[in-house]
Amino acid sequence: MKSITINGSQRESVGKKATKALRNAGQVPCVLYGGDKPVHFYSEELAFKNLVYTPNAHTVVISLENGKTYNAILQDIQFNPVTDKIMHVDFYQLYEDKEITMNIPISFVGNSRGVKNGGVLRKNLRNLRIKALPANLPDFIEADITPLKIGGKLYITTLQNDAYKFMHPDNTVVCQVRRSRASVDVSDDDEEEAVDTAEASTPEATQE
Repeated sequence: MKSITINGSQRESVGKKATKALRNAGQVPCVLYGGDKPVHFYSEELAFKNLVYTPNAHTVVISLENGKTYNAILQDIQFNPVTDKIMHVDFYQLYEDKEITMNIPISFVGNSRGVKNGGVLRKNLRNLRIKALPANLPDFIEADITPLKIGGKLYITTLQNDAYKFMHPDNTVVCQVRRSRASVDVSDDDEEEAVDTAEASTPEATQE
């Protein structure tokens, strides 16, 4: 998984007055959990741009000006309800030999048979929660929709991987192709023929 570096400075004081002063100066108070004791630090709000405002998942390298570095993941973030400015960020420390649970985005690939015949792809989930060692965390989980016919469903069991474990029931539906008003009821043989014809004549399918 790709990593983003957050440069920061360790906090000398964690009181309300000091925290308010940091925010007024454009700094974001942060806490790193998971070690022997919490590490309090702060960083510029712009440092979180590529970590927060993206659908992608990343690990984080926290690099403090005292020379200490920590590998971590984003655990929680608080925004100002009025201005949407970042108010506080929590991180959780990573260890090479300890599994971590994390949400990973799904990348849908392929061209569904059912969509080509007028069906509509419904993405039930955008992210999947997995448990893995830090070295085995993927950037995304690929879901191939090519075999799906109208009415077909892609279950999470299809995406099983030895490198990580899904934290969802086996009957979890990742996506499905639903019948649209414009679709017609065709047999498997008719659908095969329709797919071949659609390659050249059917416009790009709409996906929800």
